[in-house]
Amino acid sequence: MPLKRGGYLFLAAVATIASFVSILPFFIEYEEALDLLVRLLALNGFLFLSIATIMTPFLKEVTETFGMPFLRVHHVFAAVGLALVTLHPVAYAVQTLDLAVFVPRFESWYAFWFFGGRIALIVIYAAFVAALVRRNIPKHWRKLHALMYVVLFFGIVHANLSGMDFSNVWVSVVFNVLFAASVVAFVVKRLRYRRFVKQAGKQ
Repeated sequence: MPLKRGGYLFLAAVATIASFVSILPFFIEYEEALDLLVRLLALNGFLFLSIATIMTPFLKEVTETFGMPFLRVHHVFAAVGLALVTLHPVAYAVQTLDLAVFVPRFESWYAFWFFGGRIALIVIYAAFVAALVRRNIPKHWRKLHALMYVVLFFGIVHANLSGMDFSNVWVSVVFNVLFAASVVAFVVKRLRYRRFVKQAGKQ
């Protein structure tokens, strides 16, 4: 099935948002090119992971809009997001020459959340592995894969506390709205699943 008009509009919207969040950091002070790269990787990584999460309640709609199986579309966005958020701390480790950037911090409640991106990176790979082995753990993989919402929560708190770009009100609004949309998508997904189970039970 060919990509429909809605699919082109969706991709255009994603490209517009990605361009927006990629251009704004240039207008915020940064010390060197690598510093800018670290920030761009984080922003776009969160963007693509959010989109991958937001689309999960709309399997039929995504399939019809893109003219291909939902999982193929979902996995493309998730894979891009995973790659970008993985490269974010890698680039930061190169910039600081410090591998400790991968180690979670627990010396205080504030430090725990300020460096919450480190925990998010660990959790996201747990969710990723759950998706890979879903056939081996059919009863539990969905619960483990749902850790993606935990990842986004840690990510948005980390961004609000430590993200330099979040000093820009528009960046802050866009990404907090993306997180809120992910939460709404989770609620919609659960409601649709309960409705499906109830209808199946009646039959």
